[in-house]
Amino acid sequence: MERQKLHEQDKVLRRSNFDAVESNLTDEEVKLEASRCLHCKNARCVKGCPVNINIPEFVAKLKEGKVQEAGDIIRETSLLPSVCGRVCPQERQCEGNCILGIKGEALAIGALERYTGDNSDANKTEIVASGKKVAIVGSGCAGITAAADLRKAGHEVVVFEALHKLGGVLRYGIPPFRLPRKFLDREINALKEMGVEFHTNVVVGKSITLKQLQEDGFDAIFISSGAGLPKMLGIAGENLNGVYSANEFLTRVNLMGANDENKTTPLKIGEKVAVIGGGNVAMDAARTAVRVGAKEVYIVYRRTEKELPARLEEIRHAKEEGVIFKLLHSPYEIKGENGFVSSIDLEVMELGEPDESGRRRHVSTGKFVNMPINTVIVALGTGPNPIIQKSAISDGLEIETDKKGYIVVNSETNETSIPTVYAGGDVAPTGESNAINAMGAGKRAAKAINEMLAK
Repeated sequence: MERQKLHEQDKVLRRSNFDAVESNLTDEEVKLEASRCLHCKNARCVKGCPVNINIPEFVAKLKEGKVQEAGDIIRETSLLPSVCGRVCPQERQCEGNCILGIKGEALAIGALERYTGDNSDANKTEIVASGKKVAIVGSGCAGITAAADLRKAGHEVVVFEALHKLGGVLRYGIPPFRLPRKFLDREINALKEMGVEFHTNVVVGKSITLKQLQEDGFDAIFISSGAGLPKMLGIAGENLNGVYSANEFLTRVNLMGANDENKTTPLKIGEKVAVIGGGNVAMDAARTAVRVGAKEVYIVYRRTEKELPARLEEIRHAKEEGVIFKLLHSPYEIKGENGFVSSIDLEVMELGEPDESGRRRHVSTGKFVNMPINTVIVALGTGPNPIIQKSAISDGLEIETDKKGYIVVNSETNETSIPTVYAGGDVAPTGESNAINAMGAGKRAAKAINEMLAK
């Protein structure tokens, strides 16, 4: 039986709206897809999932039409099925380990998970108060996952979010055409119903410090503030008007409504846009630029399409929406007129020998091209914002960081060098930076905190 495919909005129509590109399988299609599962005794898909969802069991319930029971199984380990089913790189994790994929197409686990999340409810959990109090910094994947597990254990859980809306990078970094906000809000509301307390507009390290949280009686602290400091190019012309980090560009649109002319946060974007980078964030920025009115949008990447780190699905969607891929080119200098971007000089590259990661190195050919452009969006990744770390040090707390500024943690417990303070997600990465790995860090930290508080 062929793999069932998600339904997609028309590729021309979707260029002008932020509605979901993909919609769920039908009830019948879900049963058909679920029937493809081999229910392996030694399920490789479960091992490929950073939070070890019992995939064969929830799929078996879908085959029987028992959607709520399938949802209950997923939520034993993951509070965010609607989110993860949409944004996780299943092709490198659960689906990438599926036996069916060896000779054919892997089971559509992501599609089945999102369907289950959308069509089932989180069960009400009876909370037995422990008398303990835990602070969580950040409301992204790691933070809300830890919050759920800690609240189930009976602790009073308070989440502090720097921005004015909850969700972290899920809200400000991922466009609504990939993750509709109603599903994110629904899964956060389930936490509120459990009794988790949220405070927005609180910048830990500025509004309140780690030391103050300790003095306020919190028995443990989990830092999951993410990596919000953009990495820039370091080339001439980078300070011209019209150069954005992908963080700023996506935050303006996703969180602040800058694409809406009636909002007070306007976004100036020209007809021609160059997005520098080849990951999922670059694809999100390029596809967003299309939707806010750019006529020509380019992905500028220094290697070939084979080396693009973005998900294949995101690359395909970008191409369908008219994004042009300028491969084997690297930015050399941004040029401007009257303080605004007017063009970009690109260095033509070729591939050499593999580097330490196994990808072939990009090597300059010594040739350059100039491309007229109005806007440059830099999507080269992010690093940790040092606010919390600097604040902790100034308060006499010895928090250990690595040379890049990431918080150093125990890989098994996620505990930092400060007793009772833990960290996880992008601020203390222990693997690939994505939603499900951040959730895994949140679960590890919550487990360690529960064990510490039980002593």
